Amino acid sequence: MENKKVTHTARSVLRLWNTGWFAFVWIAFYNKFMFDNHRVFGAIISTITFYVIYSFLCGVYKAFRIASTDVGEIVFSQFVSFGAADLILYMECCLVFNVFLNLLPGMAIVCIQLLGTMAISLYTKRYFMRHVATQKTLVIYGSKRTKEDAVCFEKRLLRKYSHLFDILFTESEMLSDQVFYQRVAGVETIIMYDVSHERRAHFTTYCLELKKNFYYTPDIQDVLEMGCETKHLLDTSLMKYEYRYENRGRKVVKRTMDIFFSLFFILLFSPAMLVICIAIKLEDGGPVFYKQKRCTQNGREFDILKFRSMKVDAEKYGVIPSTEDDPRITKVGKKIRALRLDEVPQFFNILKGDMAFVGPRPERVEHVEMYMAQLPEFRYRMSVKGGLTGYAQVFGKYNTSAYDKLLMDLMYIENQSLLLDLKITLLTIRTVFQKESTEGFEESVSQSMTDEIGGK
Repeated sequence: MENKKVTHTARSVLRLWNTGWFAFVWIAFYNKFMFDNHRVFGAIISTITFYVIYSFLCGVYKAFRIASTDVGEIVFSQFVSFGAADLILYMECCLVFNVFLNLLPGMAIVCIQLLGTMAISLYTKRYFMRHVATQKTLVIYGSKRTKEDAVCFEKRLLRKYSHLFDILFTESEMLSDQVFYQRVAGVETIIMYDVSHERRAHFTTYCLELKKNFYYTPDIQDVLEMGCETKHLLDTSLMKYEYRYENRGRKVVKRTMDIFFSLFFILLFSPAMLVICIAIKLEDGGPVFYKQKRCTQNGREFDILKFRSMKVDAEKYGVIPSTEDDPRITKVGKKIRALRLDEVPQFFNILKGDMAFVGPRPERVEHVEMYMAQLPEFRYRMSVKGGLTGYAQVFGKYNTSAYDKLLMDLMYIENQSLLLDLKITLLTIRTVFQKESTEGFEESVSQSMTDEIGGK
């Protein structure tokens, strides 16, 4: 209860701060250009419009999740949210007045909004970590996992969320009911890590009775059930799978948007692409572009286009996933990879129709064959066209396991909509600036990809 009070108060203060300063600069400067008459009413409507846009973007970027997000990510998410709302209202004012208005007042307010957001977020986070108690936690791991797997999972969890969880017990799903009841009595939260359906049902029933917090990792069957709708036939409720990804109307709209935005970004990035082409050529004289066989919808192969970021003979010993500080990466390649600029030529793939802006990342042909041999459900991932960005790209990392990426991509397929595509596109902007989302495979991960999939 205490943590909710802290986060709710911080949320209200942030909304008041950013909306209040927008209202100040709007009334003091921009409102007179927007409205000749009814200026008071116009100022109110404009402030409400800012608040709606700002709140919507905060929802997309999870900008109010202070308890479970680090300060830097909160501030960045807030900055994008109120900055975009400020810019939209500014551009609207310019269009109405038919001239570019002085941007300095707006920029000054953005700086004030940013400084205040930094101070509020930092103070709230520190207060939260000092005064809000961590939750005593029980971790139960499934029979497919070892105790070492569970400990590794706990370390990764506590590395970022040690202020939320205090793990007291770690038990296998095969623990006796007596031990389970004793453990649950001494904790507030239960985390079920890859626990089987049967045991999970037993554990969650008891947690519900005691109103305990509980988390569980979903499996592929859980995700596929998201695509079902309830049908009431006679006096029996049935779940019917709907094949939502085959909606023709949404496909037409999505393809139209892909064509429009790929042309727009090709024109926008054309100066940068020219500079990158020259830099790559000057560094080692090799080819500027790199083509790679990938699989898209229904397993169709195509050549994905990238700026070459590795040495010309990088794969002379076969296909090896890139690693952190990979010696095969060139100097130019390291810089363009950090900003994802090596992916820019894929706008041509989108324009051609091989890819979409949003969708499961098209995998290399060699990896697809390996994945499908171990995970038959991987075929379902290719029910839709591969994308430049996707659910796994914004919610996972470059070195997230193949199985977890599959789960994320299936979540996208089962829940896809134009609104979700917009959300993923906006989140991609944040992802570009997160180092952990662009880091390479660790050597151990690179060498054990097949074993990791096979263990599922």
